[in-house]
Amino acid sequence: MQRARSVIKGIAHTTLGHSRANSLNQRVLDANSFLSYTRDTRGRRSASRLRLLKDRYDGRRCFIIGNGPSLRGMDLALLRFETTFGLNRAYLMFEKLGFPTTFLVAVNQLVIEQSGQEILAAPVDDVFLAWSARKAIGGSSRPILVRSLARPGFSTDASRGVWEGATVTFVAMQLAYYFGFRDVVLIGVDHSFASAGRPHQVVTSNGPDANHFDPGYFGPGYRWQLPDLETSEVAYRMAMRAFEAVGGTIRDATVGGKLEVFPKVEFHSLFVDARRTHGG
Repeated sequence: MQRARSVIKGIAHTTLGHSRANSLNQRVLDANSFLSYTRDTRGRRSASRLRLLKDRYDGRRCFIIGNGPSLRGMDLALLRFETTFGLNRAYLMFEKLGFPTTFLVAVNQLVIEQSGQEILAAPVDDVFLAWSARKAIGGSSRPILVRSLARPGFSTDASRGVWEGATVTFVAMQLAYYFGFRDVVLIGVDHSFASAGRPHQVVTSNGPDANHFDPGYFGPGYRWQLPDLETSEVAYRMAMRAFEAVGGTIRDATVGGKLEVFPKVEFHSLFVDARRTHGG
């Protein structure tokens, strides 16, 4: 079967050209993924659970919390009464915060293989994991499994799949859109890494992690993939256009972040009314 697919792929590249062949291959991958998702009880159950969340937070604000080192100097206690998306190993900050994020999202295969059980144990409302990594979590029924699409684009219907865009942050943006949020604020999306190398290259940490808020985030012995910041920026621009098309916005309140796609906003200014209400 694998040999047959390789032959077909080779013929497609010869007859259609590289770009059109890639598009065809992406369609085939997405079709196969759709079939496996809809034929499996876990996939159908996850799609149903996602549909229950559609527009539940219509017009509201949420925060997507990246895991950059800039979080160390922020007053995150202000987020206690906000709706928040934590990403990957965000649970490592919960004890210091004194509360968990509302949601937790992880789609990277290596992260789920190495930290899947900790992610599943996180005290959040809902956990969202990639359908493709389902084998790494065994038979757990806790997570909502989301199908990853091969064809690039911003998905407005997460129940049918999302494009990963080389970053879990983009996946969280698509979920936020589907849930009805129209004011999305980013923090901790530093968009810069101390580690250099080829995008997506798998490396093993050999010391404290300087790229995230916790030195043990990808600590010694942890395998992870180097970022693809260029593809991430392409995805972020898609997200910005999608939100603007429905009157929404994505703003970046990251302290000292290098991302230049979204309009910047000062983090504390977002809570002025709340402080006045509570006498602050």
